[in-house]
Amino acid sequence: MKNKKVILIATGGTIASEKKEDTGLLQSGVISGEEIVQYCDIPKHIDLQVESMLQKASMHLSFDDLLAIKERIDLHLANDQVSGVVITQGTDTLEETSYFMNLITNHEKPIVFTGSQRSPRAVGTDAFINIKHAVLTASSKDLYNVGVVVVFNERIFHSRYVKKEHASNVQGFNSFGFGYLGIIDNESVHIFQKPIGNEYYKLTNMIPEVDIIKCYMQADDKYIRAAREAKVDGIILEGVGRGQVSPGMMTEIKRCVKLGIIVVITTSAVEGEVYTTYDYKGSTFDLKQAGVILGRDYDSKKARIKLMVGLASEQRDITALFAV
Repeated sequence: MKNKKVILIATGGTIASEKKEDTGLLQSGVISGEEIVQYCDIPKHIDLQVESMLQKASMHLSFDDLLAIKERIDLHLANDQVSGVVITQGTDTLEETSYFMNLITNHEKPIVFTGSQRSPRAVGTDAFINIKHAVLTASSKDLYNVGVVVVFNERIFHSRYVKKEHASNVQGFNSFGFGYLGIIDNESVHIFQKPIGNEYYKLTNMIPEVDIIKCYMQADDKYIRAAREAKVDGIILEGVGRGQVSPGMMTEIKRCVKLGIIVVITTSAVEGEVYTTYDYKGSTFDLKQAGVILGRDYDSKKARIKLMVGLASEQRDITALFAV
């Protein structure tokens, strides 16, 4: 049987970390991808090629970094001999970076993100097994035409809904209300469900600046005003419940909309959509009447990523952007 070829692009993170001698604390991204994979027990039928591209903590990643990673992904997946690509990175921004890549790439072959909650040097590390499982997933034809996925703790999640659910536990990620696509068990990939469609947006402009502003009881408008004065391109409001905000925020929200700043309302609730249930100042209905876009069931981070991609693409109807 012909070996399957998988490319692993290493970018740093806890999965590539080790302790600093002076503080005893972890330094992110200091171990190369080539060194890490030596301990991952990759099956012999998979030809794994490692490319250590970055050595950063994931909170240090930029959109320029992600666009550079996309170029490498496009290059590798254009090769007929490559079955899929794995990207290793820190977990803190993994739910954002994987979804960004899902929206801006258009490949039928698997693109798999993974990381770890524990350093490769730590007792009980999840670094090696997560890499092994990600490589197995990237080599599976059952993941063709699925979009970008995240592999963590034996589970395969779609990037659209995956969220970091625990700060330190090896069960670090979940997809609340939607579940996982499948599992990896005894070196076998088992897929239980697939999305019925996937989105792709061709970037034609610079990535815009979009802020997230959290709403809470008696919140005022100072952060919205600061965003407006900073001339941001968009604002994601993380409302509560069905999408309500404090009434003290409404005047500044309306001012932003009139100035052409795209404002999207989301909810801090783990599950459920924003909806025009109530009619009072600061309600979702009031926001919609003011020109705010309803962000459906997108959480604030995913809504920010989608708005940024939408504004940087040929997408003209931003309201339609959040209809899917």
